[in-house]
Formats: sequence, structure tokens, C-alpha cells
Amino acid sequence: MPFDTLKPANPGPLGLFGFGLTTIALSAVNAGLLPHEAVAAVAPLAFAFGGIAQLIAGIFELRLGNTFGGVAFTSFGLFWWWFALLQWTIGAGWLKPPPPAAAATVLLLWGFFTLLLWIVTFRLNKGVWSIFLLLTITFFLLSAADFGYATGKLGGYLGLLTGLDAMLVAFIELLNATAGRTVIPLGAPILS
Repeated sequence: MPFDTLKPANPGPLGLFGFGLTTIALSAVNAGLLPHEAVAAVAPLAFAFGGIAQLIAGIFELRLGNTFGGVAFTSFGLFWWWFALLQWTIGAGWLKPPPPAAAATVLLLWGFFTLLLWIVTFRLNKGVWSIFLLLTITFFLLSAADFGYATGKLGGYLGLLTGLDAMLVAFIELLNATAGRTVIPLGAPILS
């Protein structure tokens, strides 16, 4: 079969699995289920799977004409690169750890960015809508914790739920694509 007649694959599951698995790993640290030293295992995962997998998915989404998927995956892939680079440069002694207010501000900005993306998801399936809802709240809770207004454990537990939700949606998208039909529906958009 000529290459130009092949049906394009859905890059979404790759990006969602990369996001979900990495989010679960870091959230386990934030929730206190793993010690802070476990961040040393999360940072390379953030580069490799959270970052690169989402960048690849985002580029393919843009190539397929999916602006939302392209923006979301490339942005969150680069979020994971930011996180991993921050851990790496601090760990290597190249940078001093930022004050909590600086990290809180960055997380707050990511929360607002994610909120804007969540508004767009009202026109997408409910699976994607739920991921962005949970992620928005997670960013705001983690930011509040770094500002000293909450405990990071709450954001960690919500992050675990966010990551699990992303992996479930990725699994459903992969299952449906492999079956060539809707085996499990992801829910109609809230707005059409």
C-alpha cells in the first residue's frame, strides 16, 4: 500500500499515556506515597516519556490539523522538560533551588493556561474534558501549597486521579482505534 494512502494513526494515546504515567509518578511524591528522593527517578521519566512522547504526539496532532491536540501535547511535553531541567540543574548545583513563591507562581500560570484549555474541551469528548478539569484543579492546589495556603498532599492525590484519568482515556482511545469501532464511548461534547 503506498504511504500516501495509509490511514493516519491517532497520536493521542501516546501523548496521554506519556502525560498520565509521568503525572502519576510525580503525584505519588507530592502525595507523600513516595519519598522526595524519588524525584530523581521522575525527572528522567519526565524527559523521556512525559516530555518526548507528548512532543511527538503534539507534532503529529498539528500535522493532522488538530490544533487543540497539538497545542496541548507540545505544551505539556515542554512542561515536563521544564520540570526535569529544573531538577537536573538544581541537582547538579548549576542553579539554586527557587523560592517557594517562584514555583508557586509558575504552577499558578500553568493552572490558568490549563483552565483556558479546559474551556475549549467543552467542544471535545467528556474524557478529555475530565482530564483538563482535574489538571486545572491540581495545578491550583499545588500552587496554593507552594504559596503556603494548603498541603501539597491534596494536590498530589488529585494529580494521581488526573494521571489515572489520562491513562484510562488513552486506553479507551487505543482500544477503540485497534478495534476500528467505538468499543467504549468517551462521551459526547458538552457543547456542540
